[in-house]
Amino acid sequence: MNAAGVRMVVTRARSRGTGASLQGGGEKAAPLRSGEAAAEGRKSYGPVKRQRKARRLSVAYEASEGEKGEGPERLQAPSWEPQDWRRQLDNIRTMRSGKDAPVDLLGAEHCFDPSASPKQVRRYQVLLSLMLSSQTKDQVTAGAMQRLRARGLTVDSILQTDDSTLGALIYPVGFWRSKVKYIKQTSEILQQRYGGDIPASVAELVALPGVGPKMAHLAMAVAWGTVSGIAVDTHVHRIANRLRWTKKATRSPEDTRRALEEWLPRCAHPQGGAGWAPSLPPSTLHTDDPHPHRELWREINGLLVGFGQQTCLPVHPRCQACLNRALCPAARGL
Repeated sequence: MNAAGVRMVVTRARSRGTGASLQGGGEKAAPLRSGEAAAEGRKSYGPVKRQRKARRLSVAYEASEGEKGEGPERLQAPSWEPQDWRRQLDNIRTMRSGKDAPVDLLGAEHCFDPSASPKQVRRYQVLLSLMLSSQTKDQVTAGAMQRLRARGLTVDSILQTDDSTLGALIYPVGFWRSKVKYIKQTSEILQQRYGGDIPASVAELVALPGVGPKMAHLAMAVAWGTVSGIAVDTHVHRIANRLRWTKKATRSPEDTRRALEEWLPRCAHPQGGAGWAPSLPPSTLHTDDPHPHRELWREINGLLVGFGQQTCLPVHPRCQACLNRALCPAARGL
């Protein structure tokens, strides 16, 4: 309330107080003597002296619960984003339009049995394919999954399989001996705590033996139809750094994931144009997403993995055949 408002309230209060003393209770006020009446007249009806300069009052208050957040928002500095990233992304989409990379044919979305029932069996198979894929080419992972599925791939069947047989079935995936141990431990946990199903959160998934952040985010997307974050493997990590899609160079896929999620829009623009994501195959396991084709965070993994398998190779990248050769900082440095 401003200073003028305060003065008005005080004046009205005094007027009400005077009237009350004259009318309240039926009592008559004692008559004033002539000197007192003159003084009272001068006090009540004399000209009011105005101050030449009003005092500035500094009022502080604590907003109530209902008022919090109603004021104007603070201006925020524009967020950082890489130069030309939309053009680079569109070029990668053009180069990947054939969808003929190993990840397109043999990735996690293609390794489980879509006819397996109930759905928890399919989700379990998705998780196992992701565990096998670590440090392993997609062709090798797909072969191991085919051998496991031929024996009936369920939590119970894995727990009933001895370690040596399981090792022979998944060989030659990378670190197959460790994966035998992790698969057995994880399957036992799933049976005891989740009724044979897989957890529906990243935090619970990464707590399982042999399951890392990339596997957890992919499992959420493929098995549960939920985009929980960007799945970053060595391909995405390498390409993001070559394109300078991070503020500074990152040392691990998990650092790259955090850096990408700071600026990369979660969803593509719904009206098309720059940043529009082409149609992605909706999850076979989960179809409740009202906009399954607009998730940029989901698209980026398969898009960059295939690009890394075909063009942006770890060693001797094919820069001359890349549409981004004039936009890529790494290519300009070669």
